[in-house]
Amino acid sequence: MDQPILVTGGTGNLGRALVPLLVDAGHTVRVLSRSPQRPRDGVEYLIGDLESGQGIDAAVSGVETVIHGAGSAKGDSVKAGHLVDSLIRAGAVRHLVYISVVGADTTPFASRIDRATLGYFEEKRKSELIIASSGIPFTTLRATQFHDFIAAFAELGMKLPVIPTFATFSYQPVDVREVAERLVELSLGEASGFVPAIGGPRIYPMEDLVRSYVRATGHRRLILPMHIPGKAAKAQRDGANLAPDRTVGRRTFEEFLIEKQEGCLQS
Repeated sequence: MDQPILVTGGTGNLGRALVPLLVDAGHTVRVLSRSPQRPRDGVEYLIGDLESGQGIDAAVSGVETVIHGAGSAKGDSVKAGHLVDSLIRAGAVRHLVYISVVGADTTPFASRIDRATLGYFEEKRKSELIIASSGIPFTTLRATQFHDFIAAFAELGMKLPVIPTFATFSYQPVDVREVAERLVELSLGEASGFVPAIGGPRIYPMEDLVRSYVRATGHRRLILPMHIPGKAAKAQRDGANLAPDRTVGRRTFEEFLIEKQEGCLQS
């Protein structure tokens, strides 16, 4: 039997799209989870915590390919460090695939303001460097923000009478399922280092995205663009989070909204 492919973040938004694709491709998948999960065909769940490092050695035992899809706004580099340490101890992993974000290497962080507003990008860059310097054969794919990021931002904002947005920011949302497809493709190939990014088919002002989402869900809110200070924010206003030469995604934000309206997606 083929060795399982370990997926971190397998119960999250990306993981829920990724794991079935791996199973459909004929692979056994091992998912690292912080809480017990109901087993299903082709998928085994092991309990572990990347933040503390507990259970990671057991999760990586007997695997040669790992897709590191777990991510969070804080502590991402700590999690990557714990995973890499366990993989080095195991000594058998031949391919570590990592999903990062466009802008990780082009967004500067010079102050607390930068880290308070866009620290997620700095954490992703730290994780990239930890993986790249580990000696483990790796592939890192950077993606623009998922459609679901805009949805989550708007849903949070709709709890307020006015939704604040980042003035003059633009986003290039990409379909999470298309990112999952690309990760499967990369995981089944040879380690390739940093590969070309994957971005959505169109670039939109942030206010337009949020406004469209609010309308599509049958709500009304005022949109209030707010200036975000700092060098990191300036870089992103200038397009550091965009990949205009990598508009390889096919599914537009408008199509995402149609599915949302039809009840095919959950925010």
